Amino acid sequence: MAGNTTGNLFKVTTFGSSHGTALGAVVDGCPAGLELSSEDIQRELDRRRPGTSKITTPRGETDQIELLSGIFQDKTDGTPITGVVYNKDADSSAYEPFRNKPRPGHGDYTWTAKYGFYDYRGGGRGSGRTTIGHVIGGAVAKKLLEQLNIRVVSHVTQVGDVKAQHVAYSNIEEYAGQNMVRCADQKAAKIMEDKILDAKEKGDSVGGVVETIAFGVPAGLGEPVFDKLDADLAKALMGIGAVKGVEIGFGFQLAESTASVTNDEYYLEEKQIKTTTNTSGGIVGGISNGMPIVTRMAVKPTPSISTIQKTVDLEKMEETEIQIKGRHDPCICPRVTPVAESAVAMVLADHLLRSGFINPRHI
Repeated sequence: MAGNTTGNLFKVTTFGSSHGTALGAVVDGCPAGLELSSEDIQRELDRRRPGTSKITTPRGETDQIELLSGIFQDKTDGTPITGVVYNKDADSSAYEPFRNKPRPGHGDYTWTAKYGFYDYRGGGRGSGRTTIGHVIGGAVAKKLLEQLNIRVVSHVTQVGDVKAQHVAYSNIEEYAGQNMVRCADQKAAKIMEDKILDAKEKGDSVGGVVETIAFGVPAGLGEPVFDKLDADLAKALMGIGAVKGVEIGFGFQLAESTASVTNDEYYLEEKQIKTTTNTSGGIVGGISNGMPIVTRMAVKPTPSISTIQKTVDLEKMEETEIQIKGRHDPCICPRVTPVAESAVAMVLADHLLRSGFINPRHI
């Protein structure tokens, strides 16, 4: 099966499934000499880990990272970095009723149609749990970005019909870390939490929007025409399960305006070129312009809900009904924030190497 590797010079290959033995990633192309420990990766995995609040799945996984290669004396040695996380709390019994009955909103049917065989336990390779690999790769990428003082931050800006008010860029990371929804607008966060818990109580789920901002990215990243920076970012974010839309900068709002309003005009600040506005989200012509890179992704409601749904028994080829039980997130947005950061960080690390901002051999 293709499609498990991302990147040109900074390559990340993920592996594993929801109820398999383990999940992880192989990171190839990271320069030697980068200070990196298991604690650096664990810190990111803990942000994605299930069972951390009342608005996430109660699956009791510790998601402890084990590094198998690529690190010597807490530094990268230039060889592939392999990190693995073993599944400890998988309960496959809840999925037996769906062995031949695809769950609406999941990839059960489409994976079966493509491969003729499907690991139905927790969604198999199509599960959101496979984003453990994203986070491992993203943790390494973030350490690389630190060398250039580049920082990537994600936060929830919308849950259902509840939208957060604008928060100053400098406060987003701090404020979003103060609540379980990971929303920088504290007032909106409480309403969002109630919205999620209400959906959970009804056996339903709710979607939302996650914004990811990269600060300190230099001008000049991107390889037009087919590897534009915004194109690669959009692909990386769309590659995250449950994401159904991606915007760069003002995105679809630009369709409602005029160029005289939305063009980002240039000015000089201490001999550095900047723009008075950032409707383009830090990317023009497929190349970064030195302003903060802003992306947003639309996350659909978790498809695993406890209400009765219609489906088809693929073995009998008969219409039937199913009711999903088990442990599921009533809203994916809070736990997907570190995954979005990882996706963006991996793309930026790859382009920094490709554009010569980072030495591909040694830090």
